[in-house]
Amino acid sequence: MIKVFGHKSPDTDSTGSPIIWAWYLSEVKGTPAKAVLLGEPNTEALYVLNRWGLEKPEIIADVSADDTCVIVDTNNPAELPPSVNDAKVLEVIDHHLLTGGIKTKTPINVTIRPLACTATIMHDLMGDATDRMPDAIRGAMLSCILSDTLEFRSPTTTDHDRDLALKLAAQLGIDIPSYAAEMFEAKSDISAFGDAELLRMDSKEYEVAGTQFRVSVLETTAPRLVLDRKDSLMATMPAVAAEDGAHQVLLFVVDILREEATLLVPNELVKTIAEKSFGVPVTGDTVVLPGIMSRKKQIIPALTL
Repeated sequence: MIKVFGHKSPDTDSTGSPIIWAWYLSEVKGTPAKAVLLGEPNTEALYVLNRWGLEKPEIIADVSADDTCVIVDTNNPAELPPSVNDAKVLEVIDHHLLTGGIKTKTPINVTIRPLACTATIMHDLMGDATDRMPDAIRGAMLSCILSDTLEFRSPTTTDHDRDLALKLAAQLGIDIPSYAAEMFEAKSDISAFGDAELLRMDSKEYEVAGTQFRVSVLETTAPRLVLDRKDSLMATMPAVAAEDGAHQVLLFVVDILREEATLLVPNELVKTIAEKSFGVPVTGDTVVLPGIMSRKKQIIPALTL
């Protein structure tokens, strides 16, 4: 049985895309496969699973040399199981920058394309088999695209992502603005999460000039719910960073509707990062970054010390 998984701290794309590809391998290619997760999915991803009647995949902590795997929505070993290089990896399907570090036992298929969403790439790879997708798989694919593009607001959005989302929505009879609003409302509900969970909920590891950062992003239509907790979030950052082997947590609160991000500034290190990376003066413990919405395209490439 092939295990299909995305990155740790799974968002909608890293929850939906393993389900989509496991369906394709099992039902179209005749190769038994199952989706698994590397952590609890976020609230938006849980909403999507419930909306389309999809079972939440099993959560695993690691893989072994006996496992056969397909990796989706990442190629970064820091976001994968500790023993991923011991497993038999068959394929990588991703839309992030090439990180390096995955070592495979045999040559594999690697597909990395500059699109906003892994699910869009999967649709292309499936070819005519997309006609066989049940509505639940189409719904998962649409949800992944709307999530990763923030309903086409993100600068990562391509015409191809948009066109596919419109096609899927038409096939499903879905009104995109209404459905996206439901998804973002679910994503904005953080009431059940502690501060450490929020800081890790949607985060990536990234090194800048020898300094290791955990770059966290919370996308929401209700940023006040996060910012009202900024004091406790900043107080929790040192412990989270220490536990995760980082020097500092950077938390960007992305306001989906206003199309801007607010960076929490707990110390001089983050102040320096903010001023050098984004060219803005910092006078308090937060700074607003107009137009900043994408970690992949606007945040990570800009980070400097």
